[in-house]
Amino acid sequence: MKMDEKEIKKYNKISSTESIKIVPFDVQKRYTSPHKHDKYLEIVYFIKGTGAHYLDFEKFEITPHSIFFIKKEEVHHWEITSEPVGYVILIKESFLAHSLDDTIPKQLLQLTSSQCIQADENDFSLFALFSALTWEMNQKVVLQQVIEGGLKAILAKMVSYADASQAETTDKSVLFLNFLSEKLVNSVSYYAGLLHTSAQNLNVLSQKAFGKTASDVIAVHMIKEIKRQLIYTNKSINAIAYDLSFKDTSHFTKYFKRYVSLTPLQYRKNAVLEV
Repeated sequence: MKMDEKEIKKYNKISSTESIKIVPFDVQKRYTSPHKHDKYLEIVYFIKGTGAHYLDFEKFEITPHSIFFIKKEEVHHWEITSEPVGYVILIKESFLAHSLDDTIPKQLLQLTSSQCIQADENDFSLFALFSALTWEMNQKVVLQQVIEGGLKAILAKMVSYADASQAETTDKSVLFLNFLSEKLVNSVSYYAGLLHTSAQNLNVLSQKAFGKTASDVIAVHMIKEIKRQLIYTNKSINAIAYDLSFKDTSHFTKYFKRYVSLTPLQYRKNAVLEV
C-alpha cells in the first residue's frame, strides 16, 4: 500500500477481554468521521437527541426513541446537533459463540436488514431493560444468564418494532452472514465449502432465510463493499478489484456495472456523500 493511500478508518470501543459492552451513549461522540468497527456489532438507542446518522450511503434523521444497527462491515458517522441521551450495545462474535441460548443469533438475523427502527415513545420497558443491563455490566460478578436474558428481551422488542420477517432461520444461515462479513469472495461454492454443504443446498437455505439466491446475497454484500471502497478510499480500481479477489479489472467492472448500471469509475465520479 502506498504511504499516501487513504483507507477506511477502524474504531475499536471494546477491549480485547470483553465480548459484550453495554454503556450510556458518550455525549462526546456527537461528531465523528466516517469509520468501521473492528469486528463487533453496535446497537444505539436514543432516548433524546437530534441530528443525522450517516450509514454507508444513506442519511438517517436522529429522533427520540430511534434505534440504529451498525454492522461491522458498514461505514458510518454521527452529526448530533443536541446533547444525546441513550445507550450503546457492542456485541462481538465471541459473545454469540459462547451464548447459552441460540435465540439471540436468530433475533439478530431477523434484524439483519434493519438500519434504523423507531420505538414507541411510551415503551418504558425498553428504557428499563437498557438501564438494568447497564447496571448489571458494572457489577463485580457479571452473570452471563442475566445479560443474555436482558439482551434477548431487548432484541425481541426490536424485532416487534421492525416487523421483521419471522422466516425460519438456521445456524448455517447465521454462519453464512458471518463468513460474508469476514471475507468477501464472489463464489457460492466457496461459502458452501466453509459451511460443509453443497452450492445447491446453500441456495435452498438462502431462499428460505433471505428470499434470495446465495449469489444474490453475496452480491448485496459485495456491491456495498465496493461502494465503500470507491467513496471512502482513494484506492485505484485495479487495487479494489485485486483486494476483492476478482480475476481482472475487466471482470470487476462488468460485475459492478451489472448491478449498479455504472462503471466503478463513473460511480466514484458521480457519488455525492453529504458529510
